[in-house]
Amino acid sequence: MLQLTVPGFNLAALGPEIALMIAGCIVLLADSFYGKRDGFRIDQISLAVLVLPLLAIFIQRGTDQQYAFGGMYVADQMSHLLKVCAVLATAAVLILSRRYTASRGMMRGEFYALALFCLLGQFVMISGANLLVLYLGLELMSLSLYALAAMRRNSPSSIEAGMKYFVLGALASGFLLYGMSMIYGGTGSLTLPEIAARIGAGQVSQTVLVFGVVFIVAGLAFKFGAVPFHMWLPDVYQGTPTAATLLIAAGPKLATFAMLFRILGDALIWTATDWYQMLTVLAVLSLGIGNVVAIAQTNLKRMLAYSTISHVGFLLLGFVGAGASAAAGNAESAADAFSSSLFYAIAYVLTTIATFGVIQLIARDGFEAEEISDFKGLAKKSPWLAGVMLVMMFSLAGIPPLIGFYAKLAVLEAVIDAGMVWLAVYAVLMSLIGAFYYIRVVKVMYFDDVVDTGPIVIDGDARAVMALNGLIVIVLGILPGPLVTLCSQAIRHALQFG
Repeated sequence: MLQLTVPGFNLAALGPEIALMIAGCIVLLADSFYGKRDGFRIDQISLAVLVLPLLAIFIQRGTDQQYAFGGMYVADQMSHLLKVCAVLATAAVLILSRRYTASRGMMRGEFYALALFCLLGQFVMISGANLLVLYLGLELMSLSLYALAAMRRNSPSSIEAGMKYFVLGALASGFLLYGMSMIYGGTGSLTLPEIAARIGAGQVSQTVLVFGVVFIVAGLAFKFGAVPFHMWLPDVYQGTPTAATLLIAAGPKLATFAMLFRILGDALIWTATDWYQMLTVLAVLSLGIGNVVAIAQTNLKRMLAYSTISHVGFLLLGFVGAGASAAAGNAESAADAFSSSLFYAIAYVLTTIATFGVIQLIARDGFEAEEISDFKGLAKKSPWLAGVMLVMMFSLAGIPPLIGFYAKLAVLEAVIDAGMVWLAVYAVLMSLIGAFYYIRVVKVMYFDDVVDTGPIVIDGDARAVMALNGLIVIVLGILPGPLVTLCSQAIRHALQFG
């Protein structure tokens, strides 16, 4: 492998990011020069250039842990795994969104360029080993998503969603930056391993440190959509075009997980006693409010938004278990808990892609298929699509033998290992409540009469992606071992640095 190494820079570690940046520029230039020509397919070019970062990741996988920019950037097994998942998720979204974007005048270069630059922001978040680098990646991803949310300029709901997302996102960024400034003021460093070392050596004022942790957790809780920082999520999911909603709901969850892990699991692991208690409150509120409020929703996208809030609560349970174990000095249990949370994040993204994919495939020009009532009798119109949706609803509800069941089981085991049995019992009870609104969608599809008689047209590649997605959800539920091993190895490898 060619080693592009500059003293202090090590550009080889940034191979996937460089490749993805080139890919985004190719899309912009191709659209600028050829966008108005007949037969020009910007969607196909966007999918083709995604091979570049994917190839760079697989070339990089054969190397050991690499750093760039003096330890500000890291390429390790966790970053490789999450980047591959993020690329595949983005590719699936672009394929499933093809007919939707074409029918609504959104198949333009800016949509695909923003999707690629959003992915680039995710890459930076996944590999950041410095607070400012993590923040730069977060803002690159967020700014791209703000623009995507408001992509339909002739739609008042889309513009409103984009404005709400932007204003509240700026507020959350302020929280995050203030917390980072407190950490920097207390430790004198922005690099994660150095922060951990100085906190471990007792060189930091506890008051300053706790304030910094509080603001950082609040800022990241907003990006996840955890209660009480969830106010943007239902409105943005509902008002945003479904193609952009899927871009918001899928890959960014993986990147936010990585950022939360890098900060809490690496830099602030010595403050686990403080942050795991805060995350416990966020998880309890998210599980309760997310599941209970979702029952009252009639709009499917809004229901899925509250469902997302409840799943964020489950994902945070892994961090709670890790923090409690770390505070008790049990490093092995902490690593297992972090890996269970990573597994949950990947499982959630898998089911979310197919769920919103079904909504897009049913939608057509002038019909968004966003209400639960729009799915009445779907099993009679398209048994195949109804079957995929049934698998996804059951997986989200945590019904065996699907991946959602094993993901919840792994997180609950981590919480129980940390000695918080009451929290595991509470999570199970909330899951039982959540199963109601998922099964309601299945009931509407299979037992209600058809209301919408419009045709459902599905491209061959979209059908293949949906079939593969459904198969993966089933297979990884029955045989989760390979992915569990990958997650465990990735987390342990990441915890080595610093």
